[in-house]
Amino acid sequence: MKKLLTELIERTITACIEAGGLAPCDIPPVEVDLPREDAHGDYATNIAMTLASLQRRNPRAIAEQIVSHLDDPEKIIERVEIAGPGFINFFIRKDFWTRLLRDADRLKEQYGTSSIGAGAKVQVEFVSANPTGPLHIGHARGAVTGDAIARILEASGYSVSREYYINDAGNQMDMLGRSILYRYRELFGEEVTLPDNCYQGDYIIGLAEEIRDRYGARWLDADAGEAVSFFTEFGSGIIMEGIKEDLRAFGITFDRYFSEKELHRDNGVGRLLDELEEKGYVYREGQTRWFRTTTFGDEKDRVVVRENGSPTYFAADIEYHKNKYERGFDLVIDVWGADHHGYIPRMYAGIQAIGEKPEAFQVVLVQLVNLLRNGIPVPMSTRAGEFVTLREVIDEVGKDAARYNFLMRRSNSHLDFDLEVAKSRSNDNPVYYVQYAHARISSIFRTALERGYAAPAYEETDLSRLALDEERELIKLIDRFPDLVEGSARSLEPHRITFYCHELAAAFHSYYNKNRVISDDAELSGARLFLVKIIGVVLGNALRLLGVSAPDRM
Repeated sequence: MKKLLTELIERTITACIEAGGLAPCDIPPVEVDLPREDAHGDYATNIAMTLASLQRRNPRAIAEQIVSHLDDPEKIIERVEIAGPGFINFFIRKDFWTRLLRDADRLKEQYGTSSIGAGAKVQVEFVSANPTGPLHIGHARGAVTGDAIARILEASGYSVSREYYINDAGNQMDMLGRSILYRYRELFGEEVTLPDNCYQGDYIIGLAEEIRDRYGARWLDADAGEAVSFFTEFGSGIIMEGIKEDLRAFGITFDRYFSEKELHRDNGVGRLLDELEEKGYVYREGQTRWFRTTTFGDEKDRVVVRENGSPTYFAADIEYHKNKYERGFDLVIDVWGADHHGYIPRMYAGIQAIGEKPEAFQVVLVQLVNLLRNGIPVPMSTRAGEFVTLREVIDEVGKDAARYNFLMRRSNSHLDFDLEVAKSRSNDNPVYYVQYAHARISSIFRTALERGYAAPAYEETDLSRLALDEERELIKLIDRFPDLVEGSARSLEPHRITFYCHELAAAFHSYYNKNRVISDDAELSGARLFLVKIIGVVLGNALRLLGVSAPDRM
């Protein structure tokens, strides 16, 4: 409907200009929105206010011109009102609403998809946790956010590649190897005091036990450097496989796992820094090399090579993003933890220094998760026997509940996740409430078949029988879905889909509880079954964008 009204308004303004009611001008983008109050119509536009500065006229006078030239050949509009300083409120004909169900019925699983991306190549990099330990729930929220963004972009016509950047170089990897080596020696009776900067988790003991079981005491007398190198490779390999397995259980797979080691091969990072130095973006102070990020608005310049000659993470990240663009991506999206907020300006500086436009790079920040059980915070300690890893959460509440709960709030807002609520089979559990709506619709059709009603087709259904206000509101919700998906793609905000699922499920549950879908009135039953069928299609499509199943039975 918004698309139809937008086109209608643009045609009408053109007609006003041609008739001399408005001065010639470039028509600005037309925005059509839902009014806050039903009394203000079904849709409203502020285009008259937008045109006021271009026309140098009172916006109400412009609104009157638009309304007087209204071009509505499809007879969409029942009446139009001008309100306030120049808002134009549209009231849609009741018999037109049901025509909007035709597209949803025709497109079915494709309803809500679009081609706004026009095939542009987009890379979404997310999770990218160091292979030094299992994924925890902080990683989980970033994982499902990245995956949902990728799904929404794919549905919007973008060519999407999911990537996991493996930080398998640097001090944290060396420390992993040393941590396992300490535990390995401990297994053979040595008294070991693990340094504070070592990894303390019980999984380190498990890795040491696996090495002992495979290789015995072979590494006790080996050169320390050789041993650490081996233990690092062994441990990180097993941890990475565990991460991949946990992500698969979470419904997430990647098109590529990119190793940080690739960046350092053939001195790739060093050669890039030399190029940037020649361009004046990198300078030296003694043995330290600095990047002039202040040239691009950062608050201070950043170190790219330390005094000891080792490159910083920032240096590797510039090379990594250069590699991304060299692979032909038009847009690069990084999903980061909110604690990386201060890192954003320097990365935008790096992007521009390598010759890319700022709009070719976007960062989505993900805030922390507060894990609760019956409203009580869960201590973040595996030693306390409480749940902290992604896998443990999936095993307790299931993939669907975990994904849905992580997507219930804007990603940069804090999130409370109550394990007991997520497991409950009640309306207090958001994912149960939404999935039950889909299962209830499937149940309605099983009953319909028993009573001799087949799933009705649009052409065979008298949709004028859908005369209730609740039915019109449901149709309006269905009509909003494609626009909602497009908006979610443009804003990279998957929580909008979650909100929509709950709103549509609530409207359906309320409608079902007040009205009989199947009755002795065959025409009314057919019309209501058709409406319910479309609700099921849209709800299933929305859940699929979140990576959540739409069950037929619960």
